[in-house]
Amino acid sequence: MTTTTIAKQIAAHLLEIGAVHLRPEQPFTWTSGIKSPIYCDNRVTMSHPAVRRQIAEAFAAAIRERFPHAEVIAGTATAGIPHAAWVAELLNLPMIYVRDKAKGHGRQNQIEGVLGEGQKVIVIEDLISTGGSSLKAAEAVKAEGGDVLGVVAIFTYQFAAAESLFADAGVPCTTLSNYSALLEVARERGMITAEQEQLLAEWRKSPKTYFA
Repeated sequence: MTTTTIAKQIAAHLLEIGAVHLRPEQPFTWTSGIKSPIYCDNRVTMSHPAVRRQIAEAFAAAIRERFPHAEVIAGTATAGIPHAAWVAELLNLPMIYVRDKAKGHGRQNQIEGVLGEGQKVIVIEDLISTGGSSLKAAEAVKAEGGDVLGVVAIFTYQFAAAESLFADAGVPCTTLSNYSALLEVARERGMITAEQEQLLAEWRKSPKTYFA
């Protein structure tokens, strides 16, 4: 199965189960303040066994192909944790997870689980928007002695700024599906018009100012 086919299949599933909502005429407001015509909540996939299984298998296949030397699977808290667990099981690899910040009590861990010095790690993320949180998790793994081979995520908005951030950090980022595939599927299914597709495509080029 080609990468393009997988991207469209997963995009279709995300639309079908309501993980993604498109609202070009009445944009959502993200926590960052950005007004967005799309809202993506991949946590919904947990409640759909067939969808989460396909995602886990696609993750595992991508890791086998692109990062064959991976030794540890790391999930980002909280949305990446379940997917990391399923992928680690499929690959028969140890799993850890990364908090957004260290605990304020006990051993004050930011990373939970066992990570050996120099072990090669893949970070599992549910969504790439700006890329900042994923790279923060990667830096936390590196700070604990891990060797981050790359970040693998379910979906990306394909923002140029995020792609530049990963490139500058020297961290490869692979995603199973993406914004372009999603728009293509939505148009093919009559969920958006050609005009709405154009609006959605233009928003991606300047998300901070498009609806300002």
